[in-house]
This record gives sequence, structure tokens and C-alpha cells, in this order.
Amino acid sequence: MAIYKGFSTYNRSKRFTLTDFECVKQDIYNYFNIRPGEKLMRPQVGSKIWEFLFEPFSNDTRDAIVEEANRVCRADPRVKLENVEVLTYENGISLRLDLLYLTANLAETIYLDFDKERQRMLVR
Repeated sequence: MAIYKGFSTYNRSKRFTLTDFECVKQDIYNYFNIRPGEKLMRPQVGSKIWEFLFEPFSNDTRDAIVEEANRVCRADPRVKLENVEVLTYENGISLRLDLLYLTANLAETIYLDFDKERQRMLVR
């Protein structure tokens, strides 16, 4: 199994180093949490899901969100997106992502809420 190492100050009390799938998961969170063009010198990095927050929710919108989630996950060769479920709630869009961490052969479901009132992504 490959060992990945990374650095995060988010929700960390004393330990700032991330390893293995914790690092991969944080990278996925970061990718979804920024908008395209926000990352210096890498304008293609980020998620366009933020653009759909104030759009009327239709089948076309849902399909575009699913395709965007697939695009984001394809950008990281360490994961494979098995399934995407898109739900709406009063203040935004919620994604349920079934991920497979390829190097560890570990499956996990993550939940991401894109909140239009707070203009930030919440992880459940």
C-alpha cells in the first residue's frame, strides 16, 4: 500500500500531518470546496457545483452536478467514484459520494453540503 503524506490545519488539535486515505480525503474535500480559478496558477482546479446553488433544481441541473462530481473525482487518480446521489435542501445542495480509495482498496461514503446561506461547504 502506498503511503501519502500531507499537511492540514483544519480540525486538528496537535497533529498537522495526514497520511494515507486521510490525506486523499482531505484533498477531495479541498478540491470540492474551492471554485475554479481560486487556486493560483491552476485555474482548472475546483468545483463548479457552486454555480448551481442558485439555479432551479431540475433533471438537467442534477445531471450537471453528477458530471461535475465525476470530473472532480477523476482528477485524483487515487480514488474512484462508485456512485453519486444529489439531494436538495432548504439552503443548498447535498452530495453523497461513494468513493473507493484505490491503493488501500477501501470504500467510504462521504457527504458534502454546499450551503448557499453560509457560502461554504459542510462535511458530515
